[in-house]
Amino acid sequence: MAKQRVFISRPLPDKGIAVLKNDFDVEVNPEDRPLSRSEFLEKIADADGVLCLIHDRIDSEVFDAAPRVKGFANYAVGFDNIDVPEATRRGVPVSNTPGVLTDATAEMAWALLFAVARRVVESDTVMRNRQWPGWGPLQFIGGDITGSTLGIVGAGRIGTSMALKSRGFNMRVLYYDVFRNKTLEAELGAEPVDLDRLLTESDYVSIHTPLMTETRHLITLDRIRQMKKTAYLINTSRGGLVVERDLADALNAGRIAGAALDVLSVEPPRPDNPLLAAENCFITPHVAWATRESRARLMDIAVENIRAFLAGAPQNVVN
Repeated sequence: MAKQRVFISRPLPDKGIAVLKNDFDVEVNPEDRPLSRSEFLEKIADADGVLCLIHDRIDSEVFDAAPRVKGFANYAVGFDNIDVPEATRRGVPVSNTPGVLTDATAEMAWALLFAVARRVVESDTVMRNRQWPGWGPLQFIGGDITGSTLGIVGAGRIGTSMALKSRGFNMRVLYYDVFRNKTLEAELGAEPVDLDRLLTESDYVSIHTPLMTETRHLITLDRIRQMKKTAYLINTSRGGLVVERDLADALNAGRIAGAALDVLSVEPPRPDNPLLAAENCFITPHVAWATRESRARLMDIAVENIRAFLAGAPQNVVN
């Protein structure tokens, strides 16, 4: 009996691939790059299961091209690259890897917060370029963290993890979410507020909400104008939550003190992305979840999701 076929759209950890090869006919894109649209459609044509990544757009064209597929396992927690309503309409399960990246992403949000508040990147650049003239009292002045106000936009797993890590800095915590977070309220005395108040009162605004129709372009110039001029914006969620031109204009005009971003609306960024040249802004290449332990756990879950699809018992299904 022929083995069911699994296609993996980009090289992933060998251990997980080896596990799948024990039971399935597995093909992996051998090049460490996103496949072109035509390449991807060709490769999935006779697949029974697909392990895809966040750069793979999964929509009606893909479903048409893969009539045998029993499920798409996204190698990520987020799944805004997938047309979930269309998958549901067609009866195609879609899975993610919930909970795997929580602490790693929250830790990166803190790394970004510290780096932008204490101007670590700028200071390092000056030293490496041998431009430092010696100590001076007005150099690289940043913002205090201990005792300041942290605003969490989206108090799900990652937002909760980041907020809980603020305990060592005696921070006041505000959060904005459609649901009450009793954990944050009980353990931190965190206060649920509307977005306007959170932006007005926070010294650090950290975004952790998923990208959906309702949240796309959540942070606009009008919203940024509500923030303190001494405040900082941190985004480790999705670039599409922020209107990038508005943020760049606000930074260049000194409307806020700085921004630190691990995500952009288009990745890799186009050369004309205004944030690449914005004042007091630094950007990392979507690496919040780039730890050995997190990637290993993520692969384990993605592999089990594929196995579950092909056994007819889907798990971690988002639709």
